[in-house]
Amino acid sequence: MVLVSVLNSDGRPLMPCLPPIARLLLKAGKAKVVRRTPFTIKLLVPLTHEHTQPLTLGMDTGSTVVGAAVADEQGKVVYLSEAELRNDITTTMKERAAKRRNRRQRKTRYRPARFNNRRNSTKQGRFSPTMGSKIEGHLREFRFVQAIFPITHIVLETGTFDPHALKHPEVLRKKWLYQQGINYGFANTKAFVLTRDDYTCQQCKGKSKDRRLEVHHIIFRSQNGSNEPENLLTLCKTCHDGLHAGTITLKQKGKKKGTLRHATQMNSIRVQLLKRLRAEETWGFVTKEHRMLAGLPKTHAHDAAIIATRGIAPIFCTTQVLQKKCISDGDYQQTKGVRSEQPITTGKIQGFRKFDTVRYRGQEYFIKGRMSTGYAILMGLDGKKVDLKPIPKFEKMKRVSARSTWMISQKPCQVVDPLPPHVRAEGSQKAAGFLWR
Repeated sequence: MVLVSVLNSDGRPLMPCLPPIARLLLKAGKAKVVRRTPFTIKLLVPLTHEHTQPLTLGMDTGSTVVGAAVADEQGKVVYLSEAELRNDITTTMKERAAKRRNRRQRKTRYRPARFNNRRNSTKQGRFSPTMGSKIEGHLREFRFVQAIFPITHIVLETGTFDPHALKHPEVLRKKWLYQQGINYGFANTKAFVLTRDDYTCQQCKGKSKDRRLEVHHIIFRSQNGSNEPENLLTLCKTCHDGLHAGTITLKQKGKKKGTLRHATQMNSIRVQLLKRLRAEETWGFVTKEHRMLAGLPKTHAHDAAIIATRGIAPIFCTTQVLQKKCISDGDYQQTKGVRSEQPITTGKIQGFRKFDTVRYRGQEYFIKGRMSTGYAILMGLDGKKVDLKPIPKFEKMKRVSARSTWMISQKPCQVVDPLPPHVRAEGSQKAAGFLWR
């Protein structure tokens, strides 16, 4: 079942209705369609009395995927979505900078570099482009839901991380390690590796007769190799020198450093969302406990449903999950070729733009690339090309929706059977011990 969002004649959101009611309103000329995904209608006749119920928006915040759900006080879920945020901004900006430097150093240099043009980087309260995109992705989802549902409460699942303590939990007991640095105990690690390997070269097993032992990083530190024992190996100096000279190859596999980039980003995202939204706050361990008591699988949409119902086992009134993927607002590359001599059309070609949603052979796709000869390359929401033969023509496809800042599609939701009454009562008693604020 899929619910239909309803807007008043002045654009204010009302409670959703069932598809048969929406069909009757459209047939009678009392409403019109204003959005296809999710299906939303707008009443053409003003209402004398508006009846709305308190609805709660639950958001499972994240640095990669954001889950959102809307539920009423009885635990009925009327909206589910998962939005994938952008993580390619840093890569694309570095690529753009490299091409710009290359262009300025050629004979086609068209203007001098402005080394003091840094006013934007000195603004107060400025975020990096990646962080700005992630924060705006959360706020965009909030504004989207608020535009089609009468939201009265917001609950956010946030996480407070200490990146240094995540990698070195002992700092929680020994605060002085903060001053000594993360590599303060590396001498102890080297001693452990030598003892573990029995003070024997692990390559030649002592055949070189070289008594000078060294601790080697299997994955080089220049290649993001870790300082943990799993990435360290005892070698004699002869084998160590031969390894770096390229005459010896190791069979052991090392370990790279773990990244704490997402944990660091979530610290800033949490602060900004709580500052800009009047929202309650909950934590991941609370959501996990409630979700396991409700018997739901681990997905961002189900986590958001548990957050929106405040721990009550949800009753799903919708069987569809909106899948969203954030994309760039426009095409910034204007030319191509060795000397940028070939212009790239960023506008419409026969009425179609890149990332437009089109229907072809009864299915919906997104435009990945276009040809001036009237052909298009189509893709799914994951960005992978769909191999269609013959190549689709513009004249055989219909544009469903224009390009936006995200691509939207729908997929069925994994709905579980309702819990037995005694299990639900037991789960409610256990969940009463967790606090919401």
